[in-house]
Amino acid sequence: MRGSLRRAAFLLALVAAWATVSSLGIVRPWVLPSPLDVVHSVGDGLTDRLGPRWCLGGHCVHLGSIAGAVVISMRRLLIGYAISLVGGVLLGLSLARSRLLEESVGTLVLAFQALPSICWLPLAVLWFGLSETTILFVVIIGSLLSIAVAAEVGVRNVPPLLIRAARTMGARGPTLYLRVILPAALPGIITGMKLGWTFAWRSLLAGELIFLSGGIGQLLKIGEDTNDMARVMAVMAVIIALGLTIELLVFSRVEQRIRERWGYDRH
Repeated sequence: MRGSLRRAAFLLALVAAWATVSSLGIVRPWVLPSPLDVVHSVGDGLTDRLGPRWCLGGHCVHLGSIAGAVVISMRRLLIGYAISLVGGVLLGLSLARSRLLEESVGTLVLAFQALPSICWLPLAVLWFGLSETTILFVVIIGSLLSIAVAAEVGVRNVPPLLIRAARTMGARGPTLYLRVILPAALPGIITGMKLGWTFAWRSLLAGELIFLSGGIGQLLKIGEDTNDMARVMAVMAVIIALGLTIELLVFSRVEQRIRERWGYDRH
């Protein structure tokens, strides 16, 4: 509770300092808009009905521009991330348990991991054109490798004594992986999942910024083209809010349960 109060107090202090700088005119409004202008921009983006039409149970509404962009971007992000998660975990397990794959495919994984995902965008455009597939490809390639590396490290850090004990008790093949190795490697895999989610976000926004695609990146580009800094900061605030929400509601809870399951938290 005390930690939450400290975080809230720190954020309030930042907003107060921001509002003070804006009100004193130290920075021009088109360079740094006031917090109130950003809040108004968020509200307008949620209620302007300029987004796509959304139908549920026979009832259709027009979403706001920000809400519509969030829906479009989150759909792309979830599809790409789900593919990356499955492929990355399987690839990481394979690299950890096969010396041949480690010495061949593993070298490529490490090499491509050092390559920013935005570098893949020109190739994706040439291969798939200006399409949804292009953005999904960039999202997948941006997050899959980090998940694979974390999964490989997590499996390699499983105590050998644990594996030998499981084999002594008759665990072999898929049973050994599903009942022993994978659960023991989960802390490392969760770390890779968090990194993969972050890289997927960055790759998605990079792809959406390159060409108009109806997502959050497009709103950022429109704000830049119209010199509307309040819109730009409003979209940034929405991105931050989404990231914190996913972190607190999903990753933090999963990580906490795993830590409790394996006895890392003693209080």
